[in-house]
Amino acid sequence: MSDAQPTNRPVWQAESTHPELIEPFLEAMRSIVDPEIGLNIIQLGLVRDLAIEDDIAVLTMILTTPFCPYGPAMIETTRQKAEEALKRPTSISLGMEVWDFSMMEDGLASDWGLY
Repeated sequence: MSDAQPTNRPVWQAESTHPELIEPFLEAMRSIVDPEIGLNIIQLGLVRDLAIEDDIAVLTMILTTPFCPYGPAMIETTRQKAEEALKRPTSISLGMEVWDFSMMEDGLASDWGLY
């Protein structure tokens, strides 16, 4: 994995168990853009964990708002892209964290004048 990992991104379980899958996974996730904000789900910090056990992946993610109108479509697209990148069945678990701007990749929130 590259040294460009944002310092505020949580460490995913799969980074220690399946490090060879992280770059293809990141590439796939960067193609999923929140249509209202215009940033991808990695930039926004919506992917909170990725665990792989017994050839099944479980991706934990959150949404920017609890009733995000694009949520169901984004979740399904995320699941499909993750399965393609990881080459295994993937389920999505919605995390209970409340999203805030501090979860964004380093530097992005300040580009919006927030920090």
